[in-house]
Formats: sequence, structure tokens, C-alpha cells
Amino acid sequence: MNRLRLATVWLGGCSGCHMSFLDLDEWLIDLAGQVDFVYSPFADIKEYPHDVDVVLVEGAIANEEHLTTIRTVRERSKILISFGDCAVTGNVTALRNPLGSAEPVLQRCYIELVDLHPQIPQEPGIVPPLLDKVTPVHYVVPVDIYLPGCPPSATRIRAALEPLLQGEKPKLEGREFIKFG
Repeated sequence: MNRLRLATVWLGGCSGCHMSFLDLDEWLIDLAGQVDFVYSPFADIKEYPHDVDVVLVEGAIANEEHLTTIRTVRERSKILISFGDCAVTGNVTALRNPLGSAEPVLQRCYIELVDLHPQIPQEPGIVPPLLDKVTPVHYVVPVDIYLPGCPPSATRIRAALEPLLQGEKPKLEGREFIKFG
């Protein structure tokens, strides 16, 4: 069997899911022997590659750059795993949604509460514009596997990846594997 091409992506979130991924500890060495790690915030790779077998997507869709990224990721990946509560539900990232749009948040943070040089950051190509609503990944693209948790435990991440290494779909059942938070 060919080695799986594995990627991880970080959108609107805190990177806690990626930190939990690192908690796989010694199993990361075993994993590295079975996959080609082709894209991640852990590596200095600028463009998302083609023909990715499995991708773990952390975070919600909060800005225009995330929209472009997730569409590219979906197009170039066979199996997309919504990785963590922000990717699955929007979670903390979506707490601004009840305010109606991004504008009240930007005004409060960058104008009202600033002591020096109040201005909303706007630099095309550097600061991606916020979307009015933060959405979970499946609102934008199809998701194959949901891996909830804030963050998902290393045990849960391994339970999702091990069957995929054998060419099987993971069976994430029971409280330990489907609990949020």
C-alpha cells in the first residue's frame, strides 16, 4: 500500500487541536513511518499540495482567506476531517456572530478600546477581511469525518487516523470519541 499523504490546516482557532496532535508523542514517530506529511502549520510549506489523502482541518471559517483555503483544501483532498469543536460547530470563534456582523467587533477592539492610534487594520494582501459570520467547515465544503473536542484528545486523534492508515473508515462511537468540549 502507498504511503498516505497527510496534511493539517489551521483556520480560525487557537491551535489547541494542533497542540493535541503533538500530544500523540511517540506515536508520531510511528505515524511518520507510514505517511508523507505534506502540509501543516508545523512546516514551512506555502502552497497546499494536490492529491492529499487525509487532511485534519482545525478552526472555523472566519475571514476571506479561510474561504479560499478551505475550498482549495477540499478540492485537493480525498478525506477531510473537521478537527475540533471550532471546525465542527464554530465554537469560541463564532461567539461574535450574535453581534450581527464583524463591524461592531472591529469598532470595539480597534477604535473604542485603544489608547493610541485607533484604526481598524486594513492592509490588502496582509490582513484578510473578516466575514460577517463565522461558520463551521461543513457550511462551506463537504466534510467526511467529524472529530469533536476542544481540543480532541490525542487518543481520539489516533482513533481517527489509525483505521485510515489501514484503508478503513474510523468508527468514532461512544462518549470518549464523540463528546464536545
